[in-house]
Amino acid sequence: MGKKVGVLLAGCGVYDGSEIHEAVLTMLYLDQAGAQIICMAPNMEQYHVIDHLAGSEASEKRNVLVESARIARGDIKDLKDVQASDMDALIIPGGFGAAKNLSDFAINGPQAQVHPEVQRIITEVINANKPIGALCIAPATLTKALADKQPEVTIGNDQGTADAIEQMGGKHISCAVDQIHTDKGKKIVTTPAYMLGPNIKDIAKGIEKLVAEVLAMA
Repeated sequence: MGKKVGVLLAGCGVYDGSEIHEAVLTMLYLDQAGAQIICMAPNMEQYHVIDHLAGSEASEKRNVLVESARIARGDIKDLKDVQASDMDALIIPGGFGAAKNLSDFAINGPQAQVHPEVQRIITEVINANKPIGALCIAPATLTKALADKQPEVTIGNDQGTADAIEQMGGKHISCAVDQIHTDKGKKIVTTPAYMLGPNIKDIAKGIEKLVAEVLAMA
């Protein structure tokens, strides 16, 4: 049996949920490596809904778990029903949902609050000495959840976000889109993905390396 890897989703769509390319590439590389994928998401209302064609906020409400099920083809668990013991590793794709739904970093910056179930699963996984991968903006939420452990992460080279990560107790390492940064002591692997982009072929290289590194440590 392959290793069991949780993929924590935050909705469906770059501006209000999980970044779809990042999520799908993560699952592709996990599947190619023979891993068993366990998709999960918090059962909660999204922070807001964005019309991805117009780029404007829409006057409707959507549920993070229901929207994430679109990416998972319906095979997804409510985060509250998942424990660290169910998996060998956890990966968190990016997209603004990772900083609007999994936490409110996109709104409150260094004073962000992490969703209680997200905080719980991240803490459980780290305490079990299992690896965590985070893509794009997701390392900001991960840093807030693990502020007392001062994790080393990358979101690429955006100075404002890097400064916010440092303010939350993390250490930011600048990194190219096709590279990863590994905090070996804490088993945390991060890659910039669409924080740098610009295209799917570019982000794919870093995501493939992140998945390989996470699996190697699992």
